Amino acid sequence: MATAWREQVTSDPAVMHGQACIKGTRIPVSVVPGCLADGMTAEEILADYPTLSEPAISAALGYGAALATEELLPLPEEG
Repeated sequence: MATAWREQVTSDPAVMHGQACIKGTRIPVSVVPGCLADGMTAEEILADYPTLSEPAISAALGYGAALATEELLPLPEEG
């Protein structure tokens, strides 16, 4: 899995209490997948957050994917 997200994601205890943010902004990385989960398109996200860029959106998704691979969580069985 690509790690290009590392160039766009930063964490600083003095900014947003150390929450992972898009570099050069105070926008938490979690905003991007949250917006996508709510049905927004990348274009709508960029319109709402003009300091973001398409590479920043990709980086947020890459960061989320990396986090999701860290620990396997059991899911409830259907039925």
